[in-house]
Amino acid sequence: MDLASWSVGLALIVLTIAIHTTAVVVMAFGLEARIRTRVDKHKTDRRGTVLSTIGHISAVALILAALHGLECAPWALAYWGLGALDAVTEASVYSLATMTTFEIPGLTVPARFQMLSALQAVNGVLLFGISTAFLFAVIQIQWKLLSHRRDTLDTETP
Repeated sequence: MDLASWSVGLALIVLTIAIHTTAVVVMAFGLEARIRTRVDKHKTDRRGTVLSTIGHISAVALILAALHGLECAPWALAYWGLGALDAVTEASVYSLATMTTFEIPGLTVPARFQMLSALQAVNGVLLFGISTAFLFAVIQIQWKLLSHRRDTLDTETP
């Protein structure tokens, strides 16, 4: 058992999950405030509502993608700092590929770092699961707003 890789890997998992969870909670509060303001104003503009929905979902997806890239940085620094890879750029590419469980031919780490890589892949699955769940929740809320808006318009039309 490679105790050093487990220690570093689990510490990095805790760090990245904490970063990810914090960002998701901040986004949730921000979206909740924007949505509450929109609902309170009782906008009946369908086109505006659709564009707003597209904007919210796109913004969340973009922020989540950037967040995943940011969360690869501590792993890349670990690979580079521990001597698994010689350059920060190479370590960054390897980290992103490992986080997404995508293998890049020719870019490998020595055998003693393979457990660390496996733990990063587990971390990626967890992070992508959180992102998927959050994005799905945002889509559900936006859909409810669109559906409610349509129902409201249909009942208000003489």
